[in-house]
Order: sequence, then C-alpha cells, then structure tokens
Amino acid sequence: MLTVSRESFHRLGIYVSLVRKWQPAQNLVAPKTLGEIWVRHVADSAQIFANYPQARHWVDMGSGAGFPGLVTAILLDDLGEDYSVHMIESNGRKAAFLRTVARELSLNVTVHNDRIESVLDGWDQPIDAFSARALTSFANLCDFVRPYLSEGCVGVFHKGRDFDRELEEVSVSWDVDLIQKTSRTDPDARIVILQNLSSKTHSDADAK
Repeated sequence: MLTVSRESFHRLGIYVSLVRKWQPAQNLVAPKTLGEIWVRHVADSAQIFANYPQARHWVDMGSGAGFPGLVTAILLDDLGEDYSVHMIESNGRKAAFLRTVARELSLNVTVHNDRIESVLDGWDQPIDAFSARALTSFANLCDFVRPYLSEGCVGVFHKGRDFDRELEEVSVSWDVDLIQKTSRTDPDARIVILQNLSSKTHSDADAK
C-alpha cells in the first residue's frame, strides 16, 4: 500500500473530520461505511494515485465526497511539484463540500458543478489521467474519456465484481488496451488502467 508522509496523513485526518462533520446533513458516504472510512474510502482512494503516480494533472469524474479526487490532490500536494485536480460534481451541496475541503487544505483543486459532458465539452486544460469511483458503467466511462486517450492520458478507475461482464460488453465494439490490478482493500474489486480504445468498425469493414 502507498506510504504517506506525516504531513499528508495529518491533512487526510482533517479531511476525514470534515466528512464526519458534514455527513449528517449531506450524506456524503454510505452511513454503514463511516466507521471504516480510513480503509473503505481513504486507503481505497489512495490506490488511484499509487497505480499511476506519474500523472500530475487529473480530472476526477463524479467526485461526490471527494474519493478519490481529494485524496489524490493531498498526495500530489505533498510532492511539492506543479499539479492540478479538476473535480466534476453535479450535486451543488457536494460541490460546496469539495470546495470547503480544498480551501481548508490549500489544495490546487478546481470544482466544476455541472454534468461531465458539459464540463469536458471544449476542454483545453492539460490532462494526464482521469479517475472515477463507483460512478457508472465501464462503457459510459469509455465514452467520457475516449477523445483524450489518443493524447497520451489514461483512465484509472475503481471497478467491482461485475467488471468482466462490463468489459465484455465494451469489447463488442472496441479493442480495449488496459491493465487490471486487484484492489488492496477489496479482493472482489480491481483498479483498471485504461490506456487506449480503438473502434472495431474499420477492421470489420476491411474484413468483408
């Protein structure tokens, strides 16, 4: 598992405290997971950065309570290098929470309170990697990030036990270049690093 500095651990602790403070009013995480927040949410989220640590510019889609986007930002900030984390969250109250944490911890985070499609339309900022956790199907994630993969960035996603079925569905139309790693916090889940997508349409046409 990723080793963090004392400063990052302290800042993660402040973040956890803010989640607990806002939870009664905002229902930021599933109530039954709050008692295991360090493993179920913090450590689980830290795997995103641990599996693609070379990325410095991230777009976190469907950020919710900030897992994994805020955890990624805290870990990046500790490096003392230029970085950015853009967080896309359509729920206004959750977006307000994300801005509060980013401000409290002085993180280089930009919160976009809008739909993913709207935010990415005409995007002109650098992106090294996309992240998403418990957001939507793999097919939808592929649709969101496909225009950017050819530019050298990747998608780093948490996926659950149904991922094999989701991948089979996507593979009907796309050749998928990815790496799968078993989650360190849930043996039934995995971290998926999506590196490239290419349509099967042209190859099928050529074969006819």
